[in-house]
Formats: sequence, structure tokens, C-alpha cells
Amino acid sequence: MCNRRVWTHSSHSVTVNELDLVRGVLQALQGLSSSYILWGGQIYRAKSEIRVSHLSQSSLHGILAGFLYGATCLKLVECIVAGVNTSMRSPPTLMAFANSVSAWLERLRDIALNEEVKINDSSVTVTPTLLGLTSSLSSLCSGAEYLLQVVRGAIPHAYFEPSSTISTAEIAVHVLDYLYKRLDDVCLVQGGEVEGFQMLLQIFAGSLLPYVEGLDSWLFDGTLDDPFEELFFTANQSVSVNDAEFWEKSYSLTKVPSPKSNVTSLKDKKGTGGNDSNSSLVSDKEKEQNARVLCPLFIKDICKSIVSAGKSLQLMQHIPSTSSENSGKTQFHRRNESGNSGCGILQAKKSTADLSLSEVFCLTLAGFIGHGDHVSRYLWKDEADEWEISSTLSSYISGGLVNEMGDKDLPVLACSERMWYKLLVGAVQEKRSMKAKSEHQSAYNVTGVKDEKNGLAVEKALQGLFCHENLVVSVSKMDLERNKNAWDVLNLSQNYCLTSLNDESLLSAIFEGSGVADAGLSGTNYKFGFQFGRSEYLSSQEDTKILESLFPFPTLLPSFQPELHMSEFLPCQKNSTLPSRVLSWMLKTEPSYTPLPVVIMQECFTIYIRRQVDYIGKVILSKLMNDWKLMRELEVLRAIYLLGSGDLLQHFLTVIFDRLGKGEASNDDFELNIILQESIRNSADAMLLSSPDSLVVSISLDRDKDDKGDVIPVSSTRKSRVNNFGIDCLDSLKFTYKVPWPLELIANSEAIKKYNQVMGFLLKVKRAKYVLDKARRWMWKGKGSAIRKHHWLLEQKLLNFVDAFHQYVMDRVYHTAWRELCEAMVKAGSLDEVIYVHETYLLSIQRQCFVVQEKLWAIIASRINMILGLALEFYTIQQTLSSSGAVSAIKARCEMEISRIEKQFEDCIAFLLRVLSSKLNVGHFPHLADLVTRINYNYHYMSDTGSLMTVPGSSQP
Repeated sequence: MCNRRVWTHSSHSVTVNELDLVRGVLQALQGLSSSYILWGGQIYRAKSEIRVSHLSQSSLHGILAGFLYGATCLKLVECIVAGVNTSMRSPPTLMAFANSVSAWLERLRDIALNEEVKINDSSVTVTPTLLGLTSSLSSLCSGAEYLLQVVRGAIPHAYFEPSSTISTAEIAVHVLDYLYKRLDDVCLVQGGEVEGFQMLLQIFAGSLLPYVEGLDSWLFDGTLDDPFEELFFTANQSVSVNDAEFWEKSYSLTKVPSPKSNVTSLKDKKGTGGNDSNSSLVSDKEKEQNARVLCPLFIKDICKSIVSAGKSLQLMQHIPSTSSENSGKTQFHRRNESGNSGCGILQAKKSTADLSLSEVFCLTLAGFIGHGDHVSRYLWKDEADEWEISSTLSSYISGGLVNEMGDKDLPVLACSERMWYKLLVGAVQEKRSMKAKSEHQSAYNVTGVKDEKNGLAVEKALQGLFCHENLVVSVSKMDLERNKNAWDVLNLSQNYCLTSLNDESLLSAIFEGSGVADAGLSGTNYKFGFQFGRSEYLSSQEDTKILESLFPFPTLLPSFQPELHMSEFLPCQKNSTLPSRVLSWMLKTEPSYTPLPVVIMQECFTIYIRRQVDYIGKVILSKLMNDWKLMRELEVLRAIYLLGSGDLLQHFLTVIFDRLGKGEASNDDFELNIILQESIRNSADAMLLSSPDSLVVSISLDRDKDDKGDVIPVSSTRKSRVNNFGIDCLDSLKFTYKVPWPLELIANSEAIKKYNQVMGFLLKVKRAKYVLDKARRWMWKGKGSAIRKHHWLLEQKLLNFVDAFHQYVMDRVYHTAWRELCEAMVKAGSLDEVIYVHETYLLSIQRQCFVVQEKLWAIIASRINMILGLALEFYTIQQTLSSSGAVSAIKARCEMEISRIEKQFEDCIAFLLRVLSSKLNVGHFPHLADLVTRINYNYHYMSDTGSLMTVPGSSQP
């Protein structure tokens, strides 16, 4: 019984050596299991029966709890990262985040590894204890917990759900915005959390690199290189750069219909998240307003400008420069594959040493957090015509010294020891070395000179091996250059053939008496093809030479250096070598400054994007004004649709007005265009149109709808149009002018439609003035009649209104609005702004001509159209009187119509003056006061106090 009790007690309580337990803890922190600490159930657990002689059971497990929690956090991070790396649907941003987290995971575990190395060091006499590990591994445990929090918060929960359809753009935005907000929270902590700031900033910078590379291709090449669709805009493949709707529909911002603006809501997203029951009650316009752009917070305010800049590059790439006048003023620079710069028409690259956007971002970040330097002023030029490296920085790179330096240049001694400067110099030197070797190799291939000597041929081949295709030899290049005597031994031709076998006795025993031995065969020798024919042997030799040119040293392996990162020994890679070195430096070095993330992004990232966007805007504006002659085309539109030309359409309108006056319908498109072309040919302003055929008039059926919105049959429409000669009969005339490409992006079909609306109104005014002038000539013939005096007074009232309104239109629409357009064009900074300025100009002239679909303008337009219609009715009455002679019945009826016209005119004038002089309306639209002054000349209808003088009892509409 006693023996059994002792045996049972010993099986549940095992005394272990504290040193072995310390080793087990360190191995658990490195992600391994040991005899006493095991991984299971997503947690590290220590065996419950273990005990240490000088610690109680509760104290032992209390000490182990902190280490085991840290080890569990690191193991969970490892599992999450492994899941991301093995997933087939992980986008680049998430993969970059996982790689940065893996680097921190390795760094934290290296702390435990170094402690284990110290324990195994025989020279160390101090016995390690668990309490000793508590102080030495405190940063490891806290960092492990913090890293797990970051990983769990940065990756959306929906990503791990098998049925989730969360998009890659949502994942990228969630990762970047979470890190950005968390970094902002760390900066606001009193005293600063340097370790947390360092970890978050390094992970954030590493996760941002794929996004930056996508923006680099877009902003500097005009190419949307986003196969995973992570960026905040997408391409419409059905629209090409040749289409008129290219600017509007080729690229669109990626939006989500969720009204929630908080990015963390992505964590709660489940699957597709079907529409709720009330979604059908929400209008499309409200959905559009509630939708948010899937764009990171730090570039959301410039996302539209970024899309516009890339489209501008595509436009300039598609349309080569045709003007040589400004070729010396504006230059485009493109990056080619070899890394150098050359003049072209595609883009503007103004970075020192042709660094990419990701390289510039990392380099600027290193200078900003490491030394507080604003590196952007040395890496980017603000001037549009500068491209060369600044003289001071160029002298730094070449190793020279400059004695005379401006205030903007860093002193040599101040920057020569700074990390960002060393990284920049190293990157520039490597890029120049690769460029020189590429040029040398190209020249060697072009000349076709072949070296007969094997040693020189191998050396030539080695010079071109510093490339992507043969990384093994590239890594060992320095060793090869130091040991040139070993090249012959390592060469393929010396190691391709096997050594001969020592089988002479075997051959003689087998082939004795067969004559084979007499032929000189003394043994099996693979060097000569093992008795193959001569042609096979020569073919094998040619194959050997081909392989030798591709792989001069196939048996050579690089020396093993465990602490060496890939960026330290691989050839200089664009978008990877310099960022990798900066991220490695950030991993090991605590930042000297902990600025807010908004300041970091402004100083290190968005500043370059804004400068590039502004530069592209200046270049495309230069092409718009000079090469593509935008203002000239807008002047043509102004001359046509605003009737600004003196006689371009004079003949055409005269013929049309005469026909309408005679009751003749002009519903033949072909005949109308014949008249129009004749008018253009006989015009002194015909030179305005480069091609007269570009202006075409047609009869539109857009207005041929009944009150219910149904389309009226064409036959009945034609019949009604023939008998309709009122003031609105010219609304069906539509003028089409073909604007040259790419100006069609600005003056598109929608803009031409607005121009036609304004022209339709101006034609009404012009026709009213035309018929009143014609009626005056008829009245002059009967000026002796006393009964016509009343007609003269009404004619003068109508003519005064029409002339005043026509003068207002020409002053406000033709001159003032055009001057405002020209002034705004000078201040525009991009093609988007040019389009906005033109749309504002169109809206302005639409309002001043009262053709916009707004309540106030519709009310005013109805009264103006009524007055213009009254002028046409007055003309009809005078036409009747002049042709009917002295028939008393007709005269009496005409007098009644004149009284009615006068009464309606006075009612309309009263209403117009009240609406136009309203303080509320004049406050919003000051140009209405000008119209009131012209209509109410000398206060004829309304006093300065606002009381009506001539029609005090006018009816209110």
C-alpha cells in the first residue's frame, strides 16, 4: 500500500531541473514544443505535474503563465500568417502585411533564440532562472501580445469565412486604414510608445508598398497595373481612349453601397450581406450619396485627381504631339526598362536618379523618422522643365565636394553619415552600374564579335550575368571575381563528362579474340561519347557549348550567410531592393521622431503624388491650349450657338423666318442643310469652320411626346409641325457641330445639347426682333391713320422689351460669361477642372437664358416666352391688316386682339419685375438686377420703391 501511494504521488508530481524548464520556455517562444511545454488546442500548456524544488506549484505556474501567453500569441500569429500565405485568394497588400508581420515574428523570436544561445555557451557561468527570464524577456512578451492584436485587427473577419465574397479592394482598404488609425492612436499616447510605434510604422510601410507600386504605374506610365483590383478605381474595358465617353466612363471609383463610413464595419461583414427590405425604397441618387469610395483615408481627398492624372497620361500617349511651337517648353520623360530617362510624350518623371514612387516613399520615410529631414526637396523638382539631378546631390553621389551651397542644400558633413543618404548613394550607384553593364552587353551583342579563347568568352559571359535570370551566379559574383583561377575547374566543359572507368581487364576478358581490343579500346571512356558516331559526338559538343553560355558555373553554390537578407546580395531590383533595405533598417532601429501619421503621409507620400498630379495637369493644359487649340474651338461654338457671328447664320435664319412668316413649313433636313451650307459659304466668318460640313442642322423628335410621355407617331407629328408656326416652332431645330478629338471630351454630346437649348432661346428672341422690325415697315405704310397710334405704342413697348432683352443676352451671355470662362481656364489645373469650368460656363449661360430645369427659371421663362409669342401675334395682326385693306370687321377684330395683347404684355411685365427684383432672387443671382434695369428703363413700369406704376391692378398668376 505504501509503495503504491509513493508511486502514485511521483507520477503526478515530477521534479524537473529549472535549466531544462528554461530551455523549454525559450523553445516555446520560438514556436517549438518540449518535454514539459506542449502546443495543443491553440494554446501552449505546461504539464501540470512538473515542479521545481525551490518554487511552489502555484508560483511556478504563475511565472510560466506570462511566458506561455507570449508564446501562444506568437504561435497564433504564425498560424494566421501561414493561412494568409497559403491562401489562393490573398491580395498583394495582405501578403505584404503578412510578410512584415513575419519579419517582426522572427525578430521577437530571435530574442528567445539569443537567450538560448547564451545558455548553451560554455563560457557563461551564471545559471539561468525563470525569474531572470522575466526581466530579459519582458519586451518579447509585450511585443508578442501587441503583434497579435495588430494581426487580428488588421485582417477582416470575413476574409477567413469560406463563403465570404469580400473584395480585394475592401481587404486592402481595411488593412491600411486599420494600421493608419492604430498608428494615430499610438502617437497620441502620453510619452509615446516607441516600440509600438516602430512596429506599426514598419508594418504599415511594408503593407503600403503594393498599393504604392500600383499608383506608380498609373501616375508615371498611365497604366492600370492592378490585376487583383485592389486600387480604389477600376477600368471599363468596353470604353477605349478613342471613345467620346472615355473621360466619363473609362475609369470609375470603386464604391460600396453601405452607408456606414467606418472602415471597421468590414470586420462584421458576413458573406454577401443581402439587401435589406427597405433598400427598394431608397432612390438611386440617395444610394449614390450614401456610397463611400473604397479608398485609404490618407489619399481620399485626392483620389479623383489621381484618376484624372492617369487618364491624362493615357490621352497624351494616344495623341502624339503635333505642334512644334512649344516643344522646347514642355518635355515629357518616360522610364524605360533599363532605368534611364528619355524624352517622349507619355509622362513626366522628375525623381532623382529615376527612383520609383515606392523607393522615394521609403527613402523619404527613413530620412523623416530617422533624422527629421525633409528629403522630398532633394528628390523631386517643382519646376516643370527640370529633370537633371541637383548639382549638390550629384556631387554627393560622385564623391566630390561642393564649397558653395545654397540654403536648400544639406551640408556634406551633415548628410554623409545619415542613413537615407547612404541608401540613396548605394541605390544610385547600383542603378548606374546595371545601366553601364546593360549598355556594354547590348553593344557586345550588336557587334557580333566572338572571342575564340575560352577564358575571355567566359569572362564576357560573366559580365552579363548580373541579372534576374541567373541569381545563383549573381550572388557568387564577388567570389568568382576574387578566384578567377578556379574558373576552368568550375566550367561546364570540364565537369560535363564522367571520368573513364578502370575496366581494362574486364574488357579484355569479354572481347578477347574479337578484334575490339586491337582497335585501341582499352577501357570505357565517356569523354568521347562511348563509341558514338562522329556526328553524335559533334552534336553533343554543340549542346555543351550552348549550356555553357547559359550556365557557365552550374555546380557553384553561394556561401551560406544566415543573417544576410535577400536585398543584400541580389542584383538591384526595381521597387524591391531599396524598400527592402529601408524596411530592414526600420526593423532594427528605433525612430528618432514619432510624428503623427497624417504628417508622415503628407511629407513622405502625398507630396509626391500632388506634385506629379499638378505637373501632369500643367502639361495637358499646355497641350489643350496650344496643340489641341481648345479656346479656338470654344470660340467656334460661341459663334454658332450664341449667334456671335455677324453673318454666319444670317442668311439661313432670314430664309427660315421668311418661310415661317409665309406659313411655309421647313421640315426637310436635306433642304435645311443646303440652305445652311449656302449661308456658310457666303459668310465673311466662314474661316471659323475648318470644315463647313462639320455643322449640320436637323429636325429633332425629342419634343414629340404627349402629356403622358408617350411618343406621338411621326406622321401626325409632321402634320402638326406643318401647321405650328408659333414662337416654339424652332425648338425642333438641332445644330450638330463635330468637335475635333480629343476636345470632344469637353464639348461632348451633352454639352452640345445644352448649347442647343441656349440657341433655341436666342432664336426666339432673334425671331421676335425680326418680326417686329418687319411689322414696323408695314406700319410705316399706313402711318397717317389715327387708329394706328395705339398700335405704334404697343409695338414700341414690345420692341423695347425685345431689344432690352437681346442687349442683356449679348452683354451677359456673349461677353461677360465668356470673359469669366477665359479667366477660369487660366486658373484650371487639370483636364477635370477644365471640364468643370466649361460645365459651369454652360450652366451660367443656361440660367441667363432661362432654359434650366429649375422652378424659378421655368417661371421666368414662361413669361418671357409669352411676351415673345405676343410679339409674333402682333406681327400676324399687322400682316392681316396690311393685306386685308379696309374691311371693318377685320379691323374691329384686330383691335380687340391688340387690346388683349397689350393687357397680357402688361400682366407679364408686372409679374417679371416682381420676380426679378425680389431681394432673395437678386441676392443669389445678381445678374437679374441688370435685366430689371434694362426692362424698367427710367422706372417706366416700376418705381425705385418697388410699386407698379402703369399696371397697378395687374392680375397675379
